[in-house]
Amino acid sequence: MAKVTKAVIPAAGLGTRVLPATKAMPKEMLPIVDKPAIQYIVEEAVRAGIEDILIITGRGKGIIEDHFDRAPELETALAKPGKEKALEECLGIAGLANIFFVRQKQTLGLGHAVRMAKPFTGSEPFVVLYGDDVIMGEDPCAAQLCRAYEAYGRAAVGIKEVSLDAIRRYSSMKVAPIPGGAANHYLIDDMVEKPAPGQEFSLFSILGRCLLTPEIYDILDHTAPGAGGEIQLTDAMAELARTRGVTGVDFTGKRYDMGNKLGVMQAQVETALTHPEIGPAFRAYLKELAGQL
Repeated sequence: MAKVTKAVIPAAGLGTRVLPATKAMPKEMLPIVDKPAIQYIVEEAVRAGIEDILIITGRGKGIIEDHFDRAPELETALAKPGKEKALEECLGIAGLANIFFVRQKQTLGLGHAVRMAKPFTGSEPFVVLYGDDVIMGEDPCAAQLCRAYEAYGRAAVGIKEVSLDAIRRYSSMKVAPIPGGAANHYLIDDMVEKPAPGQEFSLFSILGRCLLTPEIYDILDHTAPGAGGEIQLTDAMAELARTRGVTGVDFTGKRYDMGNKLGVMQAQVETALTHPEIGPAFRAYLKELAGQL
């Protein structure tokens, strides 16, 4: 089976839940300590063995392209004694992977965005990493999905159990254990986007990662607008699940919703606690602050 080497990062959303910060800055560029959220996502893909990445952007998101480009003026300023580390970091960003961009001219849904990736992925399987979901962990979530694809030969999605309230805003998976499979792997044969009360299959929901096979494009071509009047990727994956089955991977790692104000702050605080430069000092600060609450 061919190695998965391509990834797609949809990053055209408006980020309305974190306004006003996202009025002029894409939510994907919100910093987590000293790196924008989307850099963590790209680094996850690279750690999983991905070589080519397509980022789907929208109007006002050119700053994302600039971040992954070379910056000659800045590099010249950093090419001085004592700034070697900063220069290395800047050059490293531009060399993370082969990164390409395409603009989604209308925000017609995640399914519409993924369909735009067909010329890029062709007949190959590919990983989709949602642009507002950062997943931190020793074992990259994208790599966990790649291994599941290699094991079962079908599409795979990263899933976690969520609260009953959250399942209304996400998706619900119909899951069953896979005979002889890993304990955290499930067969999914149906799913529903934003289920109404009583429509839930389970509390397992897709959280920011999926590995798709090329047949998803034929399904997307006839997928009608769903929840919110948008072309929902979940609706297309539901058809794929009912016809061929999809592997659900209860992944290891911590997911942060960067399209949510609380998720942004959780990512900031928890990453700062382990940051090699500020971790100890920030931990001491939090302990002092906690005593005043």
